[in-house]
Amino acid sequence: MTTLTRQDLNFGQVVADILCEFLEVAIHLILYVREVYPSGIFQKRKKYNVPVQMSCHPELNQYIQDTLHCIKPLIEKNDAEKVVVVIMDKEHHPVERFVFEISQPPLLSISSDTLLSHVEQLLRAFILKISVCDAVLNSNPPGNNCYLHVLVTLMCLPLQDFPWIVADEQEVHMQEPRLIPLKTMTSDIVKMQLYVEERAQKT
Repeated sequence: MTTLTRQDLNFGQVVADILCEFLEVAIHLILYVREVYPSGIFQKRKKYNVPVQMSCHPELNQYIQDTLHCIKPLIEKNDAEKVVVVIMDKEHHPVERFVFEISQPPLLSISSDTLLSHVEQLLRAFILKISVCDAVLNSNPPGNNCYLHVLVTLMCLPLQDFPWIVADEQEVHMQEPRLIPLKTMTSDIVKMQLYVEERAQKT
């Protein structure tokens, strides 16, 4: 087994590439499974060797891509603690928060050439769990009266040129949310936990 620092292989960039690719797929799938937008804007694709649903709406896709473009350097520098996919109602209050908690080790232990394929298997398990999460969640407000919002929790305060803005209190907190753990993973390059905070009364 070989142990390297984060800088030796710039594996922060490797992790950021892997996670942002995963988060893009996960966000699209969450929007489809939770019926945030009409099912007609989604098309079936394959990722991690499993079927997924991806939006074909240009403006929505651009928002997701732009958001992940800003998140990527934060993950690369190990500054992002959480990436939160928030489903908001028409009154701009969160009804569900899909929370991805991310942590990276200071040292990278390489034990085999199959490291990345092992991570892909773990991410596939996340996708499969998201695809059936509606079985443990209550229905969202009907009629596609919800929309997407993405938040990031940082390890420390950002620099002045940071392109994000502080989230409103009502976007961050729910009153007495129900907590539903979905999946955890541990690998040599990243640890991640996914859980959902669900508002008790959605209608």
